[in-house]
Amino acid sequence: MIYYNIQAFANRALARSRGIAPVIPHRDNEKDKPAFFAKTLYKARGRIEQGIGILKRFKRVALRCEKNARSFRSIVSFAAGLCLIKFVHTA
Repeated sequence: MIYYNIQAFANRALARSRGIAPVIPHRDNEKDKPAFFAKTLYKARGRIEQGIGILKRFKRVALRCEKNARSFRSIVSFAAGLCLIKFVHTA
């Protein structure tokens, strides 16, 4: 339990030193929990993770079959286009 708190504190401090705002919520039983939490950023982070999860349903994206950056970018764009078409036509 103590290890988690030290590790979480170290991760948050490292992120802040690099100019990154950590958006993972603090635990309820944490002692020095700040009063403010950016819920909007946390929701946006969740949407991004869900989008990456949808893209990883495509085998070529998940396994990174394309070895150079240009062809990988192409297959990710193609997969994102297919996801967008599916999203638009089912709504």
